[in-house]
Amino acid sequence: MEYRFEESYPLFRRLVPMIDRIATGFTFTEGPVWRGSDLLFSDIPNNRTVRYRILGEGPEVTTFRTPSGNANGLTLDHQGRLLACEHSGRRVSRVNADGSVETMADNYEGKRLSSPNDIVVRSDGSIFFTDPPYGLKNQSEGRETPCNGVFRLDSAGRLHLLVDDFERPNGLAFSPDETTLYIDDSAKAHIRAFDVAVDGSLSNGRVWAELKGAAGERGVPDGMKVDSEGNVYCTGAGGIWVFAANGRHLGRIHMPEVTANLAWGDSDWKSLYLTATTSVYRLRMNVAGVPVGPSARR
Repeated sequence: MEYRFEESYPLFRRLVPMIDRIATGFTFTEGPVWRGSDLLFSDIPNNRTVRYRILGEGPEVTTFRTPSGNANGLTLDHQGRLLACEHSGRRVSRVNADGSVETMADNYEGKRLSSPNDIVVRSDGSIFFTDPPYGLKNQSEGRETPCNGVFRLDSAGRLHLLVDDFERPNGLAFSPDETTLYIDDSAKAHIRAFDVAVDGSLSNGRVWAELKGAAGERGVPDGMKVDSEGNVYCTGAGGIWVFAANGRHLGRIHMPEVTANLAWGDSDWKSLYLTATTSVYRLRMNVAGVPVGPSARR
């Protein structure tokens, strides 16, 4: 396995000490989320959600849900229920404790969503997600909404369109204090930052970081996470781009496969799990990530 670090500042080595490939043999992995004692992630073309866990005799890889609606981004709500952005289902769904699946959002003002992509839950329980057209045939056939939007689903089940001027909105993540929401645009290869109001509305959108790779480097801004110190980790050309909270580029982790998404996990939240095309990798970090699910700060 080949990977290498590209660093601009000593802080980068403090953040990123080591990496391991923990599973492989998939078609296209995405949407990892840590669920207490196991890792769930999407294998999109195979229409399933995969579960990875360590048992006494070693790692076990099983199917958690199939069909999954060709789910992409995954996260947990504060009750530990799985939320999924379904491409072919064209909805955000929730898997309840009894295994039943229900629709959380599938239309805006009577028009079907295109293909929800990535998702995050705020401390008040509201759900933020992106809706680019990647899951549509030719990325256009069957489209009903007039934009590639960023949405918020409030606690009453009302869906709000927050931003409508992205070309391909994709990964999103809150700063640790939730006053800033970062959203990347895969087509424009940048991250935008927005101020978040108490009511969940967004304002002061600005380009926060550029992720322009060198010629021949594969990958685009896609999945994104933030650690407890406010450092931002975003997949992009060549691997994982890491930025300080002030927007300064700290360095990159060049991966052997195109990397689509990432998630914090393990009991100390110091493992960063990466879904990279056919494989899943784990980085043991020196700084903890921001927990999700019942462990999230509220």
